[in-house]
Formats: sequence, C-alpha cells, structure tokens
Amino acid sequence: MWKAFWRKWTIDKPAAFGDLLWDVLVVQLAALLDRVTLRDIIAFIPVVILVWAYTHHIPLPPELMLVGDLLAYIDIFSVVFLLGVLSRIATVVFLVKQASARVTGLASSLLKRVQDLRHRREARARNRKRLTGSPKDDEDEGVAGCGWAWQAA
Repeated sequence: MWKAFWRKWTIDKPAAFGDLLWDVLVVQLAALLDRVTLRDIIAFIPVVILVWAYTHHIPLPPELMLVGDLLAYIDIFSVVFLLGVLSRIATVVFLVKQASARVTGLASSLLKRVQDLRHRREARARNRKRLTGSPKDDEDEGVAGCGWAWQAA
C-alpha cells in the first residue's frame, strides 16, 4: 500500500502536473498565438501604453487613448479609405470612357467628312469641261519657273 501511495504521489501526480503544465503553457499557448491577428495586436497597444505610463507615474492625456481606439478600429477606417479610393477609381474610369467615346465620335466624323470631300471632288471632276484640242504653236512657248524660263531647243 505504501509503495502504491509513494508511486502515486512521487511519479503519477508530478507527471500529471507536468502534463497539465505542458498542455497549458505550450499547447494552448501555441493555439492562442495562432489565433492572434494583427487587429488584436494593434488593439493591445493602448493597454501596454497605459500600463507603462501608470508604472512610471506619467499622466496620460485622453487623446492618447483615442489614438488607441483609432488603432483598434483600423479595419473600419481602412474600409472607409478603400471606398474613397474606389470612388476615385470609378470617377477616373468614367472620365476615360467619356474621353474614348469623344475620340471615337471625332474620328468617325472626321472619316465621314473626308469621304464626303472625296465624293464632292469626284462629282466636280465629272461636271468639268475638258479641253479637246491642243494649240499648234505649243512648242515655241517656254516654261516659267522661279523667275526665269526654260526654252525648248
């Protein structure tokens, strides 16, 4: 009986206590650290500042705690910021679409006017009177150019 009692309190109970410590200090702490997010760390920063200030007897202004609240709710502020950026992107995309529509309209109207101009020239060329004969003394005339004339030899 004493051997079983001795074994239970010297081997089994310390081993169970060691298993308990291992479970709490290693396994559960590792699981807790796996679940910690950046938001949790940022939310814990004001607590650290508060403890540090009170241990050193430094009076804290209330603005410092408001900065801590801002850090704690940084995900909300980041969503608001992203919505602002997205609205600016939407505005830029709208302006680009509008500019491309205007450029396309300008190009199509320019193409239409060029084709219309070509058709007008062709219509004028068909209605123009043509010279049927050439004068007989065409050979004796010189060609004028740049203030002097070439004579045919």
